[in-house]
Amino acid sequence: MPPVPDPSPAAASTAPATTRPGGPASSTAPLGPGEAVLAFDVGGTDMKSALVDRHGRVLGLRRTPTPLGDGDPAAAVVSALAELAAAHRARHRDVRPVAAGVSVPGLVDERAGVGIFASNLGWRDAPIRDLAERALGLPVAFGHDVRAAGDAEHRLGAARGYGDVVVLAIGTGIAGALVLGGHPYAGGGYAGELGHALGDPGGERCPCGARGCLETIASAGAVARRYTAASGIAVAGAREVLAAAEAGDADAARVWDDAVRALAEALARLVATVAPEAVVIGGGLAQAGPALFEPLRQRLDGLLSFHRRPVLLQAQLGDDAGLLGTALAARDLANHDASQPGAER
Repeated sequence: MPPVPDPSPAAASTAPATTRPGGPASSTAPLGPGEAVLAFDVGGTDMKSALVDRHGRVLGLRRTPTPLGDGDPAAAVVSALAELAAAHRARHRDVRPVAAGVSVPGLVDERAGVGIFASNLGWRDAPIRDLAERALGLPVAFGHDVRAAGDAEHRLGAARGYGDVVVLAIGTGIAGALVLGGHPYAGGGYAGELGHALGDPGGERCPCGARGCLETIASAGAVARRYTAASGIAVAGAREVLAAAEAGDADAARVWDDAVRALAEALARLVATVAPEAVVIGGGLAQAGPALFEPLRQRLDGLLSFHRRPVLLQAQLGDDAGLLGTALAARDLANHDASQPGAER
């Protein structure tokens, strides 16, 4: 595919954006040396984008609203990616990306390059990789946002040195990623949906349609919602519930204990099935620190017998994990393409 010439600054996106000129760690270059790439981490509300140079510095990281096109949401998102790419290239004309990475939420077929379904973005069977390659004029590594974050935590963050890893992001819901034998495991796009594993057969109905999903008990959103239902006291989030529990509120203590118990039981099933060496937990609930990790570790230990006991680790890369993992995927693609017979070096 022929390269697209660097656009002029006038082509830059006009969407409101917040920008961190140096990126998450421009001075420490967390990605290390390699090919220059563009990276786009698309979320249901906003998307992060950046240019990574050959030194591994993340340049011009910005956050912009995700467009929600009524007629063709995938085309609207890809059009926004092209505008962002133009802005990054115009600002850093000395950095010439050779590939791009695009990560999205929902069900994703990474091999086919298709967004199977994303309820918050409104697409079904969208050929996002093909659309993005045409729009950007670059080969595109296409993947799932949480799997990208999990790969980054495995290669750059908390789980470095471990080959078999489970990564959980616990916020409004619960999303997961599996790394097995040092490689992300996608299961055709369906792997890692721990938030929709059974947590309570008699529990409440989940928005997904099933009953008693783990995230209806143990997500940060569920902790806040369940406490309000039990106590009649409206709270902004799980942090307030934990504070109330530590202050002696019986309803808060019960809701928090239910969340820890359900998480421990879900992890025990995973341990018996895939035997991870490490479990990395990020997202809003992980900010509770020892108040989450200590009782969770004790509960999990009590549920295991001969099994491999994983270390429980707090995620290190924060909100930028998905973007960094997407950049890693783009570099992997660039390295693969460069290694093919006849490739220009």
